[in-house]
Amino acid sequence: MLTPRQELLLRKVVDAFSTTGLPVGSKALAGDEEVACGPSTVRYELAVLEEQGLLAHPHTSAGRVPTDAGYRYFVDRLLHAAPERRTLALQLVRREVDEAMRTATETLSQLTNLLAIVSAPPIRTTTVRHVEVLLLQPQVLMVVVITSTGGVSKRVFTFERPVDPGLADWAASYLNERLVGRGLGARTLRARMLDDDLSETEYAFVTGLAPAFTELEETAEDTLYVDGAHRLFAEGRLADLSQLHELMEVLERRAALLAALQQALDSREVYVRIGAENDLPALRGMSMVAANYGLPQRNLGTVSVIGPTRMDYREVIGTVRAAAGELSRFVEDVWDR
Repeated sequence: MLTPRQELLLRKVVDAFSTTGLPVGSKALAGDEEVACGPSTVRYELAVLEEQGLLAHPHTSAGRVPTDAGYRYFVDRLLHAAPERRTLALQLVRREVDEAMRTATETLSQLTNLLAIVSAPPIRTTTVRHVEVLLLQPQVLMVVVITSTGGVSKRVFTFERPVDPGLADWAASYLNERLVGRGLGARTLRARMLDDDLSETEYAFVTGLAPAFTELEETAEDTLYVDGAHRLFAEGRLADLSQLHELMEVLERRAALLAALQQALDSREVYVRIGAENDLPALRGMSMVAANYGLPQRNLGTVSVIGPTRMDYREVIGTVRAAAGELSRFVEDVWDR
């Protein structure tokens, strides 16, 4: 446990280093009115913090910088403190999910000046809102599925013989009656499509259209919205070129990044991983701050930022938390339509 003075000095070092990127000296700290002690006392306390692995001393004559452990101690206190009430003007009302996710990602990156990543709700969490069965040509038919999130899926079927237009119209009415409001991830979806009272012709026709619904979840890929990589590159905020290349590679390997974000999705609080705490080697020189969003009893996705360990954690945590709250309110409205 640190003394109140040591906690104050650690916070001052973290704040100053995050702002300037320069080691923080004892003279500068002693000149802070809030510290209220002389340079010799400050030097002693900084040495104690260094012995505990919370600060590092890059050069003999230089000041101190936070270590990953120092950032972790600082962040843990931020997470346990009462969260600052903050809202973001994301203007998500009346947007479809895809557009809302893009808006949230762009805004988050602009506000934090970091790489922002938002994972979209998986297709299995959505329901069928409307079905269209369109006869494009005598033997070509398209099934359009509109989900509760505004997503649109199209599947074209080709038949050996011309399709009866009346049968296509009947199928549209029948499928809407049977499937609207049903979850795409439900195992009972196929069984719901088929009714023992159907004629042989109707049964065969509906069975032929089933893949438009039953294979939708299997073929859908989890979507990640990414924005702000150029901000890290342009300002030289990462240590070296190899770190930039590693980051680009992990962005391309979406499966690995989704696995890292899944840990945040399972977390009840804001999820922060600093430096070596990250499982992905490419992120071990950086920090990730993430929070989940969704419905009261179900998390649907994550809002996250990635950047150098030298970031304004207080500001970033508050912004990520607020963005997740805005998206939660948005999806609650969308899912209830």
